[in-house]
Amino acid sequence: MNQTTQAAPDWQQAAFRVLKAGGVRQIAYVPDAGHSHVIRSAIADPDIEDVVLTTEEEGVALVSGAWLGGQRAVLLMQSSGVGNCVNMFSLLRAADFPFFTLVTMRGEYAEFNPWQGPMGKATQAALELMGIHVLRASKPEEVEEIVSAGFDAAFEAGEKVAVLLGQELIGRKKWERK
Repeated sequence: MNQTTQAAPDWQQAAFRVLKAGGVRQIAYVPDAGHSHVIRSAIADPDIEDVVLTTEEEGVALVSGAWLGGQRAVLLMQSSGVGNCVNMFSLLRAADFPFFTLVTMRGEYAEFNPWQGPMGKATQAALELMGIHVLRASKPEEVEEIVSAGFDAAFEAGEKVAVLLGQELIGRKKWERK
């Protein structure tokens, strides 16, 4: 069997570097192509526990529990998953935990799936309504600095931070036509 392995885009590698350098010990996620490099890197790293979730709101509880246990954790999700988390974000406000999430956006640039549009348009507002500071990276050269700034705001200043990774970073998705 002859398989070619394509290197991950630089921006995905940069995101993982920030998490690794910052001492993240747990990465929670629902599988997503936009987070594929970070997920594969976490799985391969013996110092990081990768946790596959059945739904994104479990990740809010997981990263909160990690913090209580003395570890840094990050939640990876797609913008559609933010809607699943709104009620759980109350935990962050009530207990005043730091929180850091990387959110790949859908419903934006060249979206083909009409189901992704509504939550994609509401993601930032939903996060902000729940007291989460939102940063956005739309160009590959912005990702490392913005992820790093958000990470520091969460784990050094105790903030609740979401970094939205614009759909244009991942590229145009298309339905497979038969």
